Amino acid sequence: MNRPRPQLLPRLLLTPAVATLFLWMIVPLVMTIYFSVIRFNLLQPDQTGFVGLENFEYFITDPSFGTAVINTVLLLGSVIAITVVLGVAIALLINEPFAGRGLVRLLLISPFFVMPTVNALMWKNMMMNPIYGVLAQVWLFFGLTPIDWLTDFPLLSVIIMVSWQWLPFATLIFMTALQSMDREQLEASRMDGAHYGQQLRYLYLPHLGRSVAVVVMIELIFLLSVFAEIYTTTGGGPGDASTNVAFLIFKQALLNFDAGVASAGALFAVVLANIAAVFMIRMVGKNLDK
Repeated sequence: MNRPRPQLLPRLLLTPAVATLFLWMIVPLVMTIYFSVIRFNLLQPDQTGFVGLENFEYFITDPSFGTAVINTVLLLGSVIAITVVLGVAIALLINEPFAGRGLVRLLLISPFFVMPTVNALMWKNMMMNPIYGVLAQVWLFFGLTPIDWLTDFPLLSVIIMVSWQWLPFATLIFMTALQSMDREQLEASRMDGAHYGQQLRYLYLPHLGRSVAVVVMIELIFLLSVFAEIYTTTGGGPGDASTNVAFLIFKQALLNFDAGVASAGALFAVVLANIAAVFMIRMVGKNLDK
């Protein structure tokens, strides 16, 4: 009995995609691992050599490392909490039909398509400027002294910028989830005398559990690499007040010209992102099994 021959055409068609993926992801990763174990300063390219884990030790013992990790955790936790809570609230508000709902949905989603650099410049110059910014004018209207947000509250300012951009993503996911709710179940609960608070607790929020897990997982992965907002507005300062792990890697790479230490920091960030991703994937899997 002749065995069926493997089809070569599907494999040939997949070859460009696999090759592109290999060149785009695997090769840079291998190069990063290589640079992380050698001494390679861009100002001294002739003084290279194998140093083992010395670059990792230097990165972890950097005086700014502890502050950067704490700021990264605060940024992640704050943005996720803000986007999930406000996203659920907004999705519930616009879930019911009303005049102009389509336009409102479009306006709510549009900030997600703004480039991070443009987002940062808008908040820096139009909103948070202590002289002519919108927030400064509001403060002056009430007879208060305007706040220099980027100087007095740098990390909070970055959190506000990033939350504004990621809130539409969370709202869109929650709106989609609410559209799949069983309307007959909602009608039955109303007929049984359940008020909106009870429906929110026992019907809406449990139904949104999977969507919340997905939003947290995706935001957790992408927010670990927040950089443009910090670079454009605060520059990681004052001091290290708004420096996160991604910006610390940038400082090592392009300000200290130390490619070896920067590569070690990049691998640290990759490991951290993968740990977070595995944890969240398991969490999402448990929600899907329920």
